[in-house]
Amino acid sequence: MNWRSEHIWIELITGSQKTSSLGFLVVGTSSYLDKNLISVFPSQQILFFPQGIVMSFYGIAGLFISSYLWCTISWNVGSGYD
Repeated sequence: MNWRSEHIWIELITGSQKTSSLGFLVVGTSSYLDKNLISVFPSQQILFFPQGIVMSFYGIAGLFISSYLWCTISWNVGSGYD
């Protein structure tokens, strides 16, 4: 959704509000537990070592980065006007 007036153009961006890192963590956990936590990938197709460890790492790193982004959005860091 874009909004534009004579002097102001506001463009909403929702890129930082995605939950894809949670999917990496669920796939890594399901490969570790050898249970189908999601029905898209059977747990037998993804071995825990090395694919499950890497996906778990990316999931945890993504959750840390997304929590940082949510904090900066909620605290309104960098806001202001000229």
